[in-house]
This record gives sequence, structure tokens and C-alpha cells, in this order.
Amino acid sequence: MSDFVNNFWSNYVAAGTVLSIVGCMLLLWLTARKRVASDADNTTGHVWDEDLRESNNPLPLWWVGLFVITIFFSVGYLVVFPGLGSFSGQANWSTRSEYDTEVDKANQALAPVYASFAAMSMEDVAREPKAMAIGERLFMNNCSQCHGSDARGSKGFPNLTDKDWLHGGAPEKIAETITKGRTGVMPPLAAAVGTQEEVKNLANYVLSLSGAPHDSVRAGLGKSKFTVCAACHGIGGVGNQAVGAPNLADKVWLHGYGESAIVQIVNVGKHSDMPAQEGRLTEAQIKLLASYVWGLSNPVAGP
Repeated sequence: MSDFVNNFWSNYVAAGTVLSIVGCMLLLWLTARKRVASDADNTTGHVWDEDLRESNNPLPLWWVGLFVITIFFSVGYLVVFPGLGSFSGQANWSTRSEYDTEVDKANQALAPVYASFAAMSMEDVAREPKAMAIGERLFMNNCSQCHGSDARGSKGFPNLTDKDWLHGGAPEKIAETITKGRTGVMPPLAAAVGTQEEVKNLANYVLSLSGAPHDSVRAGLGKSKFTVCAACHGIGGVGNQAVGAPNLADKVWLHGYGESAIVQIVNVGKHSDMPAQEGRLTEAQIKLLASYVWGLSNPVAGP
């Protein structure tokens, strides 16, 4: 409840919880004190199905005892554990602390396994089947949601099995990417390019860099406009790993292929994020994960 922008809902839930417990106590007390008037045969006079009569017997003591135990248990639970709005309880227990404890235990149990690879280079780690089995599990749990279980990616998510790297494919660079994350930003450039016709000319020139089908007349007209793009993508569109600018002269199209896709990106720009895994994964886990990813595009060195 602490995630709400004010204390109203926390107080609302706390008040509702307390009133519910108090109401149960009052109900139990009132039913124990009040007895419904009954006939001489100890029935209330209510009859169903012609001969089924309601008796006026008190609640069994075992049932009343369980009810009382439940109430005391509820009060004790709310004192020790969180349950009253934003009150964290005397034990200061939370799902986050429980999760962190379990993760710490697992990391401690696996520490000797990771330690056996600590002195090895990532290239050598990529040749170890045991290390790669761990790396594969790490990949499936942390990376496959975006890059796919086969690591071949999809539109907007890079293929990790080829040699096309936005920020560099060396093991250390992959580890850096996993650790710190990446943010890719291409600003809208339509205003700098000119009219939409000129944007289309530029798009055809970009297509010509990789030998993709294009309009050669438009490409010739758009060549001069590529100076707007060359600041990041380099002369000839070969890319710039220092800033994560894609190579436009190969046949890899991360955000879509064809004139319309390029025009769309020039007009509205593109923003993409890869979250940092630092803090989620240990340094040893990142090393094995980076070694696994590097091995995907270097199968000779892989397990």
C-alpha cells in the first residue's frame, strides 16, 4: 500500500481490517448473550419441508473456541506482519526482503561454481560446456524475453548470433553492455533533411548503401542529404560503435526494411533501451552470460 500517492487508501484498508475484526468479536459476543425465544420443545418455530424444524441450541464450544482463536491470531498477525495499510509490522517482513534473502542464499550456494571460472578469460569460459550451460540458463531467464530463446532477436531487438554489433562484439564490450545497459536515440531529422520528397530521396540513398532495391534517381538526389546522417553513421553509412549508430551499408535492418520504414524513422526518430543488469546479476553471472552471448556469434570458440 505504500506505493499509493497519499495515505488515504492505506488508512482505508487499515480501518476496514480493524473494523472487520471488531465486528466479528461483537457478533460472537452478542450471539453468546442473546437467546431467541423458543417453544417448549426448544425450537424457534421455523419449519421447512413440512417437518424440518430449527432448534434453538447454543453454538458448540469447539466452534466458538476456533472463532476466538482465529480472532486472536488475526490480531497477532497484524502486529507482527504487514497488513494494516502502510504499517510494516514488528518483524519488518516484506516480499522484497524474502526475495533478496533467497537470492543471496542461491548466490552463496553457487559461488564455488562461479569461482572455478573466475581466473579464466571469457573466450576460454565460452569453451567450457558447464559454464555455457549456466550461461544459457541466465540468458533464458534475463534476455530471451527480448532477444528470443534462440537469441536471433526480432524487429527492434538485435540478433545476437551474427557479427553485427551496435556497440562492439568483444567479450568485454558485451559484458559492459549487460552491466550498464544501453540507450539508443536517433532524433527526428525530417526538418534538417527538408521536404518529404527529400526524405524519400535520402531513404533511397540509404537503401543503395547496402545494395537493397531502390530508386537510383532518388538515391542520386538524396546523396547530398546524407551529410545530416553521416555525423553518427559515418561516411558511407558504415556505422559508429562508439555511439551505437547502426551500420547502414550491410543487410541488417534492426527497425524495419524498405523506403517506408526508413522514412518513418527519419520523420519521428527512434528511442530504445536495454536495461542495466548491474544489481540484478552478480559480476560472476555477468561474466558467464557475456561469454555465452559472445560464443553465439563465435561458434568455433563455443562449447
